[in-house]
Amino acid sequence: MVHSVELVFDPRTEDAIRNIWDELRDAGIPSQAPASRPHATLTVAERIDPSVDELLCSLTGRFPLPCRIGAPLFFGRAKAVLARLLVPTKSLLDLHAEVHRLCEPHLHPGPMPNALPDEWTPHVTMARRVVPAQMGRAVRIAGKRAEIKGSIVGLRRWDGNAKREHPIA
Repeated sequence: MVHSVELVFDPRTEDAIRNIWDELRDAGIPSQAPASRPHATLTVAERIDPSVDELLCSLTGRFPLPCRIGAPLFFGRAKAVLARLLVPTKSLLDLHAEVHRLCEPHLHPGPMPNALPDEWTPHVTMARRVVPAQMGRAVRIAGKRAEIKGSIVGLRRWDGNAKREHPIA
């Protein structure tokens, strides 16, 4: 299982994302509901040493950070991940680069390539294992609201082995 450092959203933004998850689930599309918390992953590795939490606390002054959740997109083809773009702003990209810098020595065996600066696509996952026959309907549901304006309110470290979040104070 993987470990990650993730952005978390204000309650209103979380509710908007959960509503999309619920609509996808009700349409028979394998959404994130109800198992997950809405988030955007900043970095991911097989293991992240918990000692990074103290370093990440230095970033809490950057929150809340305004955000926009934009267009739907797919990663993959046959059994794709449906996501919505977290519109990349200079502030968001700077935050990502700083999280990467602070976390890199604590990632074992190292960060996954798609989380590296200049390789990262900021997004919020809506559904997984979406087959081609479901894609049109999934995009119509997930993209019903053209844009979700909200706030990123903090960070968490996710331990995928224990399925436990560690909020960064």
